[in-house]
Amino acid sequence: MHEELKLDNQVCFRIYTAQRMLSQAYRPLLDPLGLTYPQYLVMLVLWEQDNLLVGELGRKLMLDSNTLTPLLQRMENEGLIIRSRGIADGRQTLVTLTKKGLHMQDQAKEIPSCLTGCWQNEKQAAGLIASLDSMIEALKQK
Repeated sequence: MHEELKLDNQVCFRIYTAQRMLSQAYRPLLDPLGLTYPQYLVMLVLWEQDNLLVGELGRKLMLDSNTLTPLLQRMENEGLIIRSRGIADGRQTLVTLTKKGLHMQDQAKEIPSCLTGCWQNEKQAAGLIASLDSMIEALKQK
C-alpha cells in the first residue's frame, strides 16, 4: 500500500467529512426557516448586499448559473426573492429580497453562534478560514 493513498492521509476526505457534518448541524437550525443550506448562503449574500445581478451572486458563491438558477427559482416561489430584468442590460437578471426575505434575517441572526463551539476560539476559526481561503485560491488556479 502506498502511504500517500491511505484515507487517513487525505486532506480532501477531512474537508468532505467536515462539510457533510456541518450540513447536518445546520439542518435543524435552517428547517424552521424553510431554508436549505445553499439557500441560506444566498440569503447571507443578499442580506449583506441586496439587489445583485445573478452573475455577481454566482461569483460570490462560486456557483455557476446552472446550479444557481433552479435554486433562485425555488426561493422566488417561496416568496423570499424577486428576480427581474436588469435596467442597464435586459439580458441580465437582478435578484432582490422581498419583505419576507429581508425579515428572515432577524430570525436567522443566531444561527452562526449556534456553531461556534466547533472551534476552540476565534483565533482558531480565523486561522481555519485563512487556510481554506488559500486552498480555494490555489484550486482556482488549477
